Amino acid sequence: MGRIFISAAHGGREGGRIDPGTVAGGTTEAREMILLRDLIVTELRSRNWEVLSVPDDLSAQGTITWINSRSRPRDVALEIQTDAAASPSVRGATVYYIANNSDRRKHAEILLLALLRKIPQLPNRGVKPDTNSGFGSLIFCRQTTIASLQMQVGFLTSPDDRSLLQNRRRDFAVGIADGLASWAGIIDPGSIPPEINYPIININVNGKNVNEKGVLINGNSYIPISLLNSLNIDLSTAPDIRQVAYKQIIYIKAVDLQRFNVSVGWDGTTRTVKLRSNLASGQIDKIMSSGKTTKEQLESFLKNNHNNALIQFPDITQLYIDEANKEGVNYDIAFSQMCLETDYLRFSGDIKAEQNNFAGLGTVGGGSESATFESARIGVRAHIQHLKAYASSEPLQEEVVDPRFRFVTRGVAPLVGDLSGRWSASLDYGTRILAILRKLYDSTQ
Repeated sequence: MGRIFISAAHGGREGGRIDPGTVAGGTTEAREMILLRDLIVTELRSRNWEVLSVPDDLSAQGTITWINSRSRPRDVALEIQTDAAASPSVRGATVYYIANNSDRRKHAEILLLALLRKIPQLPNRGVKPDTNSGFGSLIFCRQTTIASLQMQVGFLTSPDDRSLLQNRRRDFAVGIADGLASWAGIIDPGSIPPEINYPIININVNGKNVNEKGVLINGNSYIPISLLNSLNIDLSTAPDIRQVAYKQIIYIKAVDLQRFNVSVGWDGTTRTVKLRSNLASGQIDKIMSSGKTTKEQLESFLKNNHNNALIQFPDITQLYIDEANKEGVNYDIAFSQMCLETDYLRFSGDIKAEQNNFAGLGTVGGGSESATFESARIGVRAHIQHLKAYASSEPLQEEVVDPRFRFVTRGVAPLVGDLSGRWSASLDYGTRILAILRKLYDSTQ
């Protein structure tokens, strides 16, 4: 079965230095082509094509050697580049093929026209034999042992081409992927993957069913990228999130949205993925804020993680709600921290259940000794007071019972992540609390 090799031009080491290619408009050819190449690879793989991406640190000759050492007779190879000109008005795309090869010329035309169908604003500079290039010949077209083409997707020195490339990169990728799939299918008709049909699922966003449908891929829920606006998500801040193209729609895995403070649930009866943006009522990691769960939801979550958790502390969830609300602390956060510190009330560490110490609080003298409290309520109150000490400079509403309250620099940790290296020496302490918090919110879907 034929495969597709893709190389992003430049970025490797040439003459003892890293070659960025053309530099213009605050960017480099190497950077732009790597970003485009990655999207093309993702697009083709979503269509079940086998794609090999050439490593970015190779020289031009190293790229050809890498491809030749892995290629098979029915494979194809494409290198993508940008062009440059002294005048910013010069623009457009072209594809170079090895001179005097009529078949390769037809393949170049297929590839170029596929791109222009997606980006009609990009001028067509036509397909050209490599003898018409500025070098007189192109080693990628001549020394690669399999069918190969070199595509210039536009002029980086042209503000118009550069803007198109940076703002419509996915359309570039889809167009080039269309052309590559057609070309590879001509070289090896047996390599065309069978059409995939994924099961359709329903989508509920913030309690409301939406018209858009999702799909199930390998048992995972995927939603259309168009829904991200309704969840207040800017995907540009997470370029590593995988995107899947399916029937002209771009999808992303629902569970990947958890990093954006989105709860993800599943209703098997109605085949519905349920998404809820926890930003609707503020940052979920802001300690001085309001909890959103109910007493029953907290109890259910605790019992699901430790079936006997409520036997010794039957009122623990109500205690956290009451004490946190008095001080303006988010009881969902405090409760999640308690689950982390006590292993869901198993007390599997050094602290014992009879100490009523739910947050690993130390004594006045410090050291390794942990505090003991006269009742569960006082232990919870001390926990809440210690959280407030870190997150706020406001006075307490109750008499101080936290033995180390006065040793905290007030207000230095308003967010859960700020507790890392402070409440605990662990640098991922806040991340671990947030993981439990998200798990709690997911359980309430």
